[in-house]
Amino acid sequence: MNILNIIVSSLILLTLGCSQPNQQQVTSTSQVVISGNKQFDFENYKTGETPAGWSTALTGNGKMCDWKILNDNGNKYLAQVSAEKQSYRFNMIINDTLHYKDVEMSVRFKGIAGNNDRGGGMVWRYIDADNYYIARANPLEDNYTVYKVVNGNRRELENADVKINSNQWYNLKIVMKGNKIQCFFNGKLMMETTDDTFPNAGKVGLWTKSDAVTCFDDFECKAL
Repeated sequence: MNILNIIVSSLILLTLGCSQPNQQQVTSTSQVVISGNKQFDFENYKTGETPAGWSTALTGNGKMCDWKILNDNGNKYLAQVSAEKQSYRFNMIINDTLHYKDVEMSVRFKGIAGNNDRGGGMVWRYIDADNYYIARANPLEDNYTVYKVVNGNRRELENADVKINSNQWYNLKIVMKGNKIQCFFNGKLMMETTDDTFPNAGKVGLWTKSDAVTCFDDFECKAL
């Protein structure tokens, strides 16, 4: 009986010892939050390559997206250039190190090609390729919409009609503080909504859908 008690006690201690590092890892990850401003004009990245410090991600179906730095008469910008035609295919490029909870983000975007879609937007409180917030504008639909993507399923939170032309630059801005989301288009507040799905800090990035070939420049993030 004494030997059995010793064996059981040893197994309990071993189990507790193994579980402790996992608990510590979850706690430390949830505490990663970046403060201050970060701006990307993409001028210091190499043309024709995916920018260092960023990772591509895909929600849905089809081949992995293709993000490249392009140069237009001396101005560098970031573009999603794959024309894969799967309809439920969300193409993202996510910054590897930036994490925000309450955040103000802005970017210039221009949709230049795509039959299924030609839009673009920003991603925030990104957990993984299947869980995040996204606000995007689409020249083919003349609308501006904010969504949440939960377990790979996109759900609309709010929508606004706005005239958008292809091959023209526009400015998008989102502000999220607590559970309140505000979406601006060329400086004008277009949508307000609230949501509690993703309450913690997450990564940030850029987004297109399906075969949209879309350009982005002057991406800026500011912790609130």
